[in-house]
Amino acid sequence: VQLQASGGGLVQAGGSLRLSCAASGRTFDTYFMGWFRQADGKEREFVVAISRRDGITNYADSVKGRFTISRDNSKNTVYLGMNTLKPEDTAVYYCAAGQGGGYYYTSRRSNDYYYWGQGTQVTVSS
Repeated sequence: VQLQASGGGLVQAGGSLRLSCAASGRTFDTYFMGWFRQADGKEREFVVAISRRDGITNYADSVKGRFTISRDNSKNTVYLGMNTLKPEDTAVYYCAAGQGGGYYYTSRRSNDYYYWGQGTQVTVSS
C-alpha cells in the first residue's frame, strides 16, 4: 500500500489543523493505522493509532484530549484532527499502516508498521 499524507502547514499556537492520509489499493481495511511525528533533532515518536474496525484508538499522553484520529474505509483515508496546537507539536507527521493482530488491534511501536507515508510538516508558532 502507498500512503500520501497532506494537510500540514503553519498555524499559531491554539489553532487547529486536520491531516489526511490517503492509501492506495483495495485492502485499506486490513490495516491498522497510526500517526507518528519527528521534530528536528529528536527521535520519531508515536502520536496515535486506530484499529481496522470499530475505531479503537490509542493516544500518546501528550496529545490526548487535543488530537482525534478517525478513518473512512470507504475512502481509504485516515484523518488526524489537531486542536489547541502547541509549539511543541511542531514536527513532520507521518502516517503508517500495519497488518496483523486482529480487527481491534493498535500499536504504539513503529516496528509494527510496514508502510509509511512521506510526511507532512506541521509548524506551530508561539
